[in-house]
Amino acid sequence: MRPEFENTPKLGFGCMRLPLLDPADQQSIDLEQFKQMVDAFIEGGGTYFDTAFVYHEGASEKALKEALVKRYPRDAYTVATKCLAWAAPSAEEAKSNLATSLERMGLDYVDFYLLHNVGGERTAKFDAYGMWDFALDAKERGLIRNVGFSMHDGADALDALLTAHPQMDFVQLQVNYLDWDDPVVEARRCMEVAAKHGVPVVVMEPARGGRLVELPQRVADVLRAANPDASLASWAYRFCCNQPNVLTVLSGMSNLDQVRQNVADYQANRPFSAEEQQALDAAVETLRGMASVPCTNCRYCVKDCPQGVVIPTILGLLNLELMTENRDLLVAGRPWACPVLHRLRRLRSDVPSRHRHRPSAGSGGRALRGIAAAPLGQSPQPEVRERAAREPRALVRSP
Repeated sequence: MRPEFENTPKLGFGCMRLPLLDPADQQSIDLEQFKQMVDAFIEGGGTYFDTAFVYHEGASEKALKEALVKRYPRDAYTVATKCLAWAAPSAEEAKSNLATSLERMGLDYVDFYLLHNVGGERTAKFDAYGMWDFALDAKERGLIRNVGFSMHDGADALDALLTAHPQMDFVQLQVNYLDWDDPVVEARRCMEVAAKHGVPVVVMEPARGGRLVELPQRVADVLRAANPDASLASWAYRFCCNQPNVLTVLSGMSNLDQVRQNVADYQANRPFSAEEQQALDAAVETLRGMASVPCTNCRYCVKDCPQGVVIPTILGLLNLELMTENRDLLVAGRPWACPVLHRLRRLRSDVPSRHRHRPSAGSGGRALRGIAAAPLGQSPQPEVRERAAREPRALVRSP
C-alpha cells in the first residue's frame, strides 16, 4: 500500500445518512449538527469523508462544503465522491457529474473518485460511456487524485474488473463479519482478490447497515461475555479495521453521539484477543444457525425460473431478517421484496418443522416460483420485477 494510504486513519465518515430536520425530506440536512459531527470527527483524528453525487439527492456534497470545506484547511481532510453513471441518460451527463460535484463541494480537486456501484449489467454502461478513460484523464488533469470504484458483486466479477482496469488506485467493498463467508457477498474472497491485484480496500457496510449494532439478545450476550465494556459497533469496526490491505473503514453516522462512540472505538482499536475471536466466531455461528434456508447461491433455480424470480436474493433477505430478528430492514430498504417475503413467512409457518430443511431434489425451484410469482395484495410493479431479474445484486444491497 502506498505510504499516503498507510497514513490514512482507519475510520472514515460516510455521508449517506446525515441528520435531517425533516425525515420526509432527504435534502433537509441538519447543518448545525453536521458541523458538530465534523468537528468531533476531525478532533478525534479522522480525515476521510465519503459522499456521492446522489447522496441526500445532492445535498450531501453541498453540506460538506458548508461543514467541512469552508471551515478547515485543505490539508486537514480528504474527500471521496462517486459517479452513478449507469443511472445517467447519456455519457455527457454522466461525465458532467464530476464538475457538478466539485462545484457543490467548493473544491478544485477530489482526493478519491469512484465509479459508483459497478457490476452486473451496470458495468456495460460505464464501458459504453467511456467512464474509465474519463476518470483517468481527469486524474491526469489534476481534478482527481485517486481513481477507484465501488461494487456489490462477487469475487469473480471483482477479479475481472481489476484485470481489465489495472490502473485503479483503490476499490470500495462491502465487508463485515457476517458477510465474510457469505456465498453471495463473498467478502473474504473479494478481499483476497483485491490483495492479489495490489489494490487497497475502502470498507463499506462494516455493521451491515446497522444490523450488527442491533443484534438479537442471545448473540449480543456472547460478545458481551467476552468483553463487557466493548460496544457492539466496536466488534464490527475492529473486525474490518484489522484486516490487511484496508485503506479505511466507513461508518455512516447520523448524529453526534454516533460520531463520539465511533471515534472512541477507533482510538481504542486493537486486534481481537484469542478469547474475543472465539466469541465472535461463536456469535457468527449462532447468527448463521438462525437462518432458515440453507441456500448456497448456486443460482440453478434462477436459470430455470420462467418468471425470472431472483430466488437466492429473496432467500438471503429472509435469512438476514431471521438472523437479526429485525423486519424493519425490509420495510425501510427493500419494499419490493416485502410481498414475496410475507408469502414465504406465511408458507413456512404452515410447513411442519420436520420438512423445513428437507427440500426434495429439483422441487425447490418450482415451489419458490409459485410463492414468489403468485399475486399477493400489493405485488411488486412489473418494472421492479424486471429489474430484479436483470440486476439481482443491485437490489440486494444499496450502492
